[in-house]
Amino acid sequence: MAKSIASRAENYSQWYVDIIKKARLAEHSAVRGSMVIRPYGFAIWENMRDQLDRMFKETGHMNAYFPLFIPKSFLSREADHVEGFAKECAVVTHYRLMNNPDGDGIIVDPEAKLEEELIVRPTSETIIWNSYRDWITSYRDLPILINQWANVVRWEMRTRLFLRTAEFLWQEGHTAHATKQEAIGEAEKMHEVYATFAEEYMAMPVLRGTKTDSEKFAGALETYTIEALMQDGKALQAGTSHFLGQNFAKAFDVKFANEENEQEYVWATSWGVSTRLMGALIMTHSDDDGLIIPPKIAPIQVVIVPIPKPNDQVDEVAHQIMDDLKSKNITVEYDNDPKSRVGFKFAEHELRGVPVRIGIGKRDLEKNQVEIARRDTKEKSFVSLNGVSDYIENLLSDIQDNLFSRALEFRKEHTTEVDTMEEFESVIESKGGFIYAHWDGSPETEEEIKKRTKATIRCIPLNAVEEEGTDMISGKPSKRRVVFAKAY
Repeated sequence: MAKSIASRAENYSQWYVDIIKKARLAEHSAVRGSMVIRPYGFAIWENMRDQLDRMFKETGHMNAYFPLFIPKSFLSREADHVEGFAKECAVVTHYRLMNNPDGDGIIVDPEAKLEEELIVRPTSETIIWNSYRDWITSYRDLPILINQWANVVRWEMRTRLFLRTAEFLWQEGHTAHATKQEAIGEAEKMHEVYATFAEEYMAMPVLRGTKTDSEKFAGALETYTIEALMQDGKALQAGTSHFLGQNFAKAFDVKFANEENEQEYVWATSWGVSTRLMGALIMTHSDDDGLIIPPKIAPIQVVIVPIPKPNDQVDEVAHQIMDDLKSKNITVEYDNDPKSRVGFKFAEHELRGVPVRIGIGKRDLEKNQVEIARRDTKEKSFVSLNGVSDYIENLLSDIQDNLFSRALEFRKEHTTEVDTMEEFESVIESKGGFIYAHWDGSPETEEEIKKRTKATIRCIPLNAVEEEGTDMISGKPSKRRVVFAKAY
């Protein structure tokens, strides 16, 4: 089968698009900047979503749903918030169409203008805190730990499937607390939940850190981020958790009576990840032959292919293996489609990133064995029928670990410490990756480096070691290094 996937080395951007289209993950829709997530792509997202949902519930959160439409006046109540999202907002001004009196087609009915224009949800802090005002009166009502799975609209001008689209799917947590310490603890806890999910389920190593003032979420006092490194040497912000202070409580007058019966403003957090994680998954692990999916989030962990085609004996063995694997909660598919040749099937399942393939042929059965191929390394082995399910269970674990180790090694090879601007510019152009450099803490030097190199401060690492140094631009003293990179 001709895969027609561009080479990563020759055209990384086209390689990324080719994998999405050839693996049938998603496609562009008729609406500019929006995408259709196809069933296989959505199955991967569902696995991500379901695991995250379990982790949220284990930490005490419950799901709810809030309106898609937000009164425009709500957005303007928090100054930083409106400034941060104003350029991306889609606005509903009318509610009815009518036949065009001047000819064919339909037009907006000018008489059906909304009394107040509505913003199509870019994020939900404002609409949620308007509800919290009615929910919270006493410290006994706190904390409120709410998560929402939803779609949002941010009118992006330059879009890329999964990474940046006008509409995307995500979750957004919104919590309310009685104390500053409790809210900060919540933001830090959910930050670690994201990091754990990325590393243990997506097999994607991430840096844990905080954003600079110029990079943090609009309306936040502190933004915690996880940053991943893609195979082209660019960073990807994979998830963020925000300590919002009392900004939204003050904007919507959300107060509570504390234990001394004194009125206080509530403390807030919000946190979210999106279908951008699909892009991160593709660019962290995949190769020139197609998608590679970590077993823990793969919709199909094992595929069985009859060689050269199904027969009663092969069918019997295949179904026995399937039963054994399913008893271990391993997802398995039997590709017994007689219309496709074996070579096509092998290439198709490789392209779609199925972690393990089992080939069953007449000669193998005569030897009481099957052929097992792993997607990550392309290695093949022959395994006795008597131990297939145990072997595959261990193999899936090994593939998961190997993908993480491989990505971590790549990150190590593409992490550099520099002390001068000349070194910085050389590294950012030659190999990219994460660059650790001193920064004086000023937005002016941060902006100057961005202007000169297109690299931004991805995070101030939480585990940063204090060391004396000087800023590359200003020469002013610095006590720790921060992480720079070009980013998506």
